[in-house]
Amino acid sequence: MRKSQAEPSADASAACGAPPPDMPTPLLGGLTPAQFMRRYWQKKPLLIRQAIPDVVPPISRDALFALAADFDTESRLITHFRNKWQLAHGPFDDGALPPVTRRAWTLLVQGLDLHDDAARALLDRFRFVPDARLDDLMISYATDGGGVGPHFDSYDVFLLQVHGKRRWRIGAQRDLSLKPGVPLKILEHFEPTDEWVLEPGDMLYLPPHIAHDGIADGECMTCSIGFRAPAAGELGAQFLYHLAERGNLRDGALGDDLYRDPKQPAVAAPAELPPAMVERVAAIVGEIAWRKRDVAAFLGCYLSEPKPNVVFEPPARALSAQAFAAQAAKRGLRLDRRAALLYNARSYFINGEENVLDRTADWLPDLANRRRMEAKRFVTLSGAPSVTALLHEWYCAGWIRVGDRD
Repeated sequence: MRKSQAEPSADASAACGAPPPDMPTPLLGGLTPAQFMRRYWQKKPLLIRQAIPDVVPPISRDALFALAADFDTESRLITHFRNKWQLAHGPFDDGALPPVTRRAWTLLVQGLDLHDDAARALLDRFRFVPDARLDDLMISYATDGGGVGPHFDSYDVFLLQVHGKRRWRIGAQRDLSLKPGVPLKILEHFEPTDEWVLEPGDMLYLPPHIAHDGIADGECMTCSIGFRAPAAGELGAQFLYHLAERGNLRDGALGDDLYRDPKQPAVAAPAELPPAMVERVAAIVGEIAWRKRDVAAFLGCYLSEPKPNVVFEPPARALSAQAFAAQAAKRGLRLDRRAALLYNARSYFINGEENVLDRTADWLPDLANRRRMEAKRFVTLSGAPSVTALLHEWYCAGWIRVGDRD
């Protein structure tokens, strides 16, 4: 593989939306991403004042409420009326949400980056963490006194205040027992050690299992940038499924002989599991083998697989291959905000599909890292029919778009 594929340049890093690893940034309180990852990532909290000065919500309140009525959107309503916690799942039709004048309720919309380009652009600021770990941007709208109760997350999170104020209390407590009979995972004995009020532009980073409680001080909106942290059991089960799905556990991989037991004696206890069968199957399972490349292929497919609620939208009137090439040569290309494109030295993975990465295809890692291709770059590729045909295929599927914006 060429060096440009394995080691993206600083320009490429900046173009991906995130600051380069060794450049100090207000987003991280003057730290470089490299310093932040070394000192704080999965280690300790960090309060950052004015991480994004003059920040504005990626979506208006009314547009957020309209999105929460969509069946393709994952949304939740949490109320704390009369000292009682209640949880409801969307979609929420007109009139289903409490009035904004009523205190102590919160609307959570998951995966806002899948539905809104401004939210996707905000999420891209955090791509100094690998895409394989970056999950989504959730937005929380709350009326005065609204919150979700003291709780902890099993993943890293950046809490960015984008409208109004929110008071945060946090603590690295050991007692993680939960209140019984409550539809939310609320800590029974919350013991905060630090407290801050965050205003628009302020941000709080929390590693996993740091207890926290955020309460709105007036109407407020908070963006949560979350990260994937699959459990070991989930990864193991999905990996074995990946192997089986691709034939690694069938036919020639383990042999295609049927189970045989020519020495099985007659039994007086037919319901007892035969010990010889257990031994034989244990030996069969013990023959299952895989290589590191199988693990890499699994991770690329698994982590680029679209979420169940993702629906790609092909162009209403798709351009012909020739017209597509002409427009891309003028306006460039960009990945659709819902598309996931990962790669390693051998393969690339787009929306759950694995393909061989040609050693000459240095354009593909560049597209994956930048999530866009400039017009002049496309022009240099237009002499390769296979490349333009592939990009046109992705365009027709709704995976890429022509131009920097609609």
